[in-house]
Amino acid sequence: QVQLVESGGGLVQPGGSLRLSCAASGSIFAIYSMGWYRQAPGKERELVATITDGGSTNYADSVKGRFTISRDKAKNTVTLQMNSLKPEDTAVYYCNVDGRARLFNPRSDYWGQGTQVTVSS
Repeated sequence: QVQLVESGGGLVQPGGSLRLSCAASGSIFAIYSMGWYRQAPGKERELVATITDGGSTNYADSVKGRFTISRDKAKNTVTLQMNSLKPEDTAVYYCNVDGRARLFNPRSDYWGQGTQVTVSS
């Protein structure tokens, strides 16, 4: 089983920055991509940013130019640097791993418990 532990959420003023980190541990045979999703109250969970095993990145249009995703493959960690934060970035942010726990396990999505990000003055 793959466990994900997130850290780095909190309260920040508009225009400020936060850095989210996620560490994957447990039985990990392969990780195809890691990423971040978010869910605001009353809204569906949406993609924020992902990074593949090869280093290709994908960002939601709403965060392009403000957020940067990076990954340490050796440590199985993914980081989201969030700059120029806006009130509309307020949400619970979830770490995601697209991977396989063991060789013959199916490819699956694994999720962290979520960390709250609040952007408010």
